[in-house]
Amino acid sequence: MPTFLSARLPGDPAEEQKICQLAGARHAPADWILRARIIMASWSGNHVPQIAAAVGCHPKTVRLWLHRFNTDGLDGLADQPIPGRPRRITETE
Repeated sequence: MPTFLSARLPGDPAEEQKICQLAGARHAPADWILRARIIMASWSGNHVPQIAAAVGCHPKTVRLWLHRFNTDGLDGLADQPIPGRPRRITETE
């Protein structure tokens, strides 16, 4: 019998409040809003395919953010640095 991936329960009320605020925000980055909505949908008992259909993304994307939230909490919802060669021209130039 396969196990179903879901977001872990919030560690404290502040974490839950922050996720709820992000999920309903209008002036936050769109990627953060999407990630918070994925977590909220998982807390509601939805499975990965249902969440993906509801938020309009691929099930792999939902799994990625659920795994990151489960391991790193709110910090896991942030973008990670992209590897690659440093820029030749800096922002000030």
